[in-house]
Amino acid sequence: MNKYLFYPGCSMQRSARPYLDSLLAIRQDIDVALEEVQDWNCCGATEYFSVARLPAYALIGRNLALAEQQANGSRVLTAACSACYLNLAKTDKYMRQDSQLNTQINQALAAGGLHYDAGAIQVRHLLDIIYNDVGLEAIRQRVVKPLKGLRVAPYYGCMIVRPDPDNRFNNPEYPLSMDRLLQALGAEVIDYPLKTHCCGGHMTQISPPVAYELIRRLLDAADQYHADVMVTLCPMCQLNLDAYQEDTNRHFKTDYHLPILYFTQLMGLAFGHEAAELGLGREFVSAAAALAKIGVEMPAEPAAPAARRRKDDPSLPMPRMPLDAEDVK
Repeated sequence: MNKYLFYPGCSMQRSARPYLDSLLAIRQDIDVALEEVQDWNCCGATEYFSVARLPAYALIGRNLALAEQQANGSRVLTAACSACYLNLAKTDKYMRQDSQLNTQINQALAAGGLHYDAGAIQVRHLLDIIYNDVGLEAIRQRVVKPLKGLRVAPYYGCMIVRPDPDNRFNNPEYPLSMDRLLQALGAEVIDYPLKTHCCGGHMTQISPPVAYELIRRLLDAADQYHADVMVTLCPMCQLNLDAYQEDTNRHFKTDYHLPILYFTQLMGLAFGHEAAELGLGREFVSAAAALAKIGVEMPAEPAAPAARRRKDDPSLPMPRMPLDAEDVK
């Protein structure tokens, strides 16, 4: 069994919980053991670098230092969120390349009794782990319910393959690893031309009309190719395309109803897991009709997706306890 350190990131604890649930459901199928980094903190997402460069790198460096401390036979750290993966990977790379930045980050870490040796941890995205370490042949052997007849648009988003700090993916504009993985599950993968275009990120909070146009373009392209579902590997992409699909329809007077799922959820279905175990039914745009094409029965009483907070809500999100250590081993 392959063992990896695991950085879940903030979104997988809440808005992207189906991503985490489906990953935990399939980890034994693919012989992967995940050990959560203890006391990890937020990676700062994408905005913090523009606000305060050194504190942003130090915030991420703390997670790398914790992973180095915890490493016990495994120096590979995997993240399923594209923003988390990119932040961790580029911080490690820049610390290797820039001695001044390395010194500054470690000076900041020293205030908390930590130190990170640049290059001590190898950062890899979950898709990279599954595609290259588990392998397509092993995936095919575990398929018991092929996704035959399901037309899928593979959507990578803009962060995982660009800048790709350690050259993990075959093509920055038109990657194929997720395409081939979905084909190994038996799905019909469309030739989706916008697979690495931006979903808008946090533009839904900054300039909704701009965000809606970026979302509309992605939905329209998938619709033109008659996709049943769009499959992604990024919590932000999934949230924008799913939760803001109704707002986009209202803005443009369109009528898109495209379910946005995680690739781990489709893996779970192909491996024979029940929909509820994989977090299916929690999406805003129901996947029931699309998945009925391959004989999937959705939960009788699907959990309602978490309601978005009102923009004028002055309250702070309530903290949640982290997963028990046993949940991710």
